[in-house]
Amino acid sequence: MPTIIKRGGARTEYTRDKLRASMTLALRKRPVPREKVDEAVGRIEQRLMALGEREVKSDRVGQFVLDELRQLDKVAYIRFASVYFNVEKPEAFAELLREALEPREKTDAASVSYTHLTLPTKLEV
Repeated sequence: MPTIIKRGGARTEYTRDKLRASMTLALRKRPVPREKVDEAVGRIEQRLMALGEREVKSDRVGQFVLDELRQLDKVAYIRFASVYFNVEKPEAFAELLREALEPREKTDAASVSYTHLTLPTKLEV
């Protein structure tokens, strides 16, 4: 698995347990079976390996997680995204709700744009 480059530039080894724990936190008290979470983690790992890179920015991993959570559970997607994008304003939270409710075909995360949501540290609307 590739090394993960954090937003601040620090490098860390990829840890399946950490990825699963992040997703599980977003899915807390949601009706998603453990098997579905494990399958989603497996798909994220496959996508990381398919990149063929020795190092991957944590933002890329975050996009993969967003894609999977959006498919698994909209509430978990919003929970994760609100922390990931450091949402502080109600208008930004409303934008996340709109994003979660928009129909979207299942695609590769590389082709999905979160540019309307991604800012270095905060989501502003």
